[in-house]
Amino acid sequence: MAKVELKAPIVDEISEKIKNAHAAVLVDHRGLTVEQDTQLRRQLREAGVTYKVYKNTMMRRAFEGTDYAELDKLLEGPSALALAEDDVTAPARVLVKFAKTADKLEIKGAVIEGTYYDVKGVEELAKVPSREELLGRLFGSWKSPLSNFARVINQIAEKTPEGGTAADIAGQAEAKVEEAAPAEEAKAEEAPAEETKAEEAKEEAAPAEAAAAEETKAEEEN
Repeated sequence: MAKVELKAPIVDEISEKIKNAHAAVLVDHRGLTVEQDTQLRRQLREAGVTYKVYKNTMMRRAFEGTDYAELDKLLEGPSALALAEDDVTAPARVLVKFAKTADKLEIKGAVIEGTYYDVKGVEELAKVPSREELLGRLFGSWKSPLSNFARVINQIAEKTPEGGTAADIAGQAEAKVEEAAPAEEAKAEEAPAEETKAEEAKEEAAPAEAAAAEETKAEEEN
């Protein structure tokens, strides 16, 4: 069987994976110990990220004609490919965090939803919270004043790199803020009304209290 025929299934495998993926991060895994490699694979798997070592020639052929062709210039030396379908910042978060304790792991670059990111860009992507953390912040803020909710949105937007999807989620959250605004305004209007009622009740009770005081004084004088 020709070598080309043997390589075809691998190229097809990569092509199928990147077709369904929205994020791809390329790394050089040389120097990692067996234990470190095992830990890294487990953390990526738990984050919903697929990770596999491929030959550069196989990836180059699979990337041809796709947005991932931007990674061709990084295909030198041993390369491993981390792919994510749902949480597009998950590969960056896990890999950047792991690289802090395993300096042999070298991040080369990434393509996230069609946009190329260099090493610094990947590091910025790693700062974007996970979807679970993001939603937790958003729902948690419902228990706080509207201003706190907006503050969370701004913080998320500031950490979102250009081309990322967390900003889209933040946009959806802002829509939620707009939906909640009428309710918050209604509460704000109710508060003064309640205070007014309390003041009126106090004023109505004042004459009766004064009369009672006068009667008590008169009785004491008698």
